[in-house]
Amino acid sequence: MRIALLSFYSGHLNRGAETWTHEFANKLSGRGNELTVFQGGKYKKDADYRVVELLFPVNWVKGHVGNVLFLDYWSILVAQFSLKTLPFLWREKFDIVIPVNGGWQTFLVRLITWLRGSKMVVVGHSGVGGRDEIWNAWNMPDAYVGLSSRAKEWAKRINPFIRVSYIPNGVDLQKFKPQGKKLKTGLKKPVILYVGALDLWKRPLETIRAVAQIKNASLLVVGDGGLREEAKNLGEKLLGQRFSLKTFSYNKMSAVYRVADVFTSPSSSGYSFEIVLIEAMATNLPIVANDDPVRREILGNAGIFVDPTNTKVYTKALNEVLRRDFGNRPRVQAEKFSWGKISRQYEDLFKKLIK
Repeated sequence: MRIALLSFYSGHLNRGAETWTHEFANKLSGRGNELTVFQGGKYKKDADYRVVELLFPVNWVKGHVGNVLFLDYWSILVAQFSLKTLPFLWREKFDIVIPVNGGWQTFLVRLITWLRGSKMVVVGHSGVGGRDEIWNAWNMPDAYVGLSSRAKEWAKRINPFIRVSYIPNGVDLQKFKPQGKKLKTGLKKPVILYVGALDLWKRPLETIRAVAQIKNASLLVVGDGGLREEAKNLGEKLLGQRFSLKTFSYNKMSAVYRVADVFTSPSSSGYSFEIVLIEAMATNLPIVANDDPVRREILGNAGIFVDPTNTKVYTKALNEVLRRDFGNRPRVQAEKFSWGKISRQYEDLFKKLIK
């Protein structure tokens, strides 16, 4: 099959959607398919798929004024990028086209795929109930992929006229595993690890306050974002030498996970599926996560669920996970999300669409 993905932020950022795009394209290429990723930034050197760079200068300090109507700076930039892909999508007969970024991109891809006879598949990276996903569902994709059971049921209710499937995100079990090189941090054990954007919805400040209440525990924060300076100042104030804030390329993340004793993800329930959860579990790390249906489905019995906005409760849960022996439960849970299984599910779906 010939499959195209449009991912403006690939090459610029390394969030969940960009990680998924790279891993998805690599794994499906490895199964004999022809994958092309159209992206707005420089390509990854370890890509086993074709990359088409449509580079745009980006002003990273721009906000989201006007985003209700997809008229903000970022939505217009994604639209301009998507328009540049249309000649490729017209000339090259792709069987499947996946718009990763939503907004005008989904609309434009729907038009070109209808005209060209290709199939459009939307993957619900934006979560459940948001404006982007409602828009995506009502652009009438040939298939909508929910990343959780809850997302699948939600999409069915929002638009009962489209095909909806449940396919979770995948993890490379050979890359993310307990054995292997460990990052040298200089932090004293035990180490609690947070990986994610530094913004209000990911709740890094709540993590810092909770870990500060645990005697002798260290906190490694890996990420970037608008709260970086605030997180750095708060961490150094409350934890001192027990705190470190870093950023790493995706290729180094397996070594980052191995240095930790516990992983925590206090993100709000609006997030659809955090790939860092299954990467941490694949490294056999027990997890303390926000208590919501999606996190419970992903983690199973590999961690503890809490309200991270309650510092006392959050601290108690971190302490409990540090003391408890989870055995191999996190790794066993992660095996449910192996890219081998997930890539086969996507192939089965695509074959049904194009037969």
